[in-house]
Amino acid sequence: MKSLLSSKPVLWFLFLFNLAVAAVAPFAVDGSQGIMTAVGMSVVSLGAGVSLARGRGQRQQA
Repeated sequence: MKSLLSSKPVLWFLFLFNLAVAAVAPFAVDGSQGIMTAVGMSVVSLGAGVSLARGRGQRQQA
């Protein structure tokens, strides 16, 4: 499971999909639920983005 979640296509999907949901959630869902959904999705997107950036830096050093 770890190798699947750390693959580059899956990380790109997590990054882009969660970023899009985070941008739309406050407009689609009213109140604090929309804001908390956006915050949660942003955290997941940020984590995937950091993993992509770390992987890119490691490849350049090798």
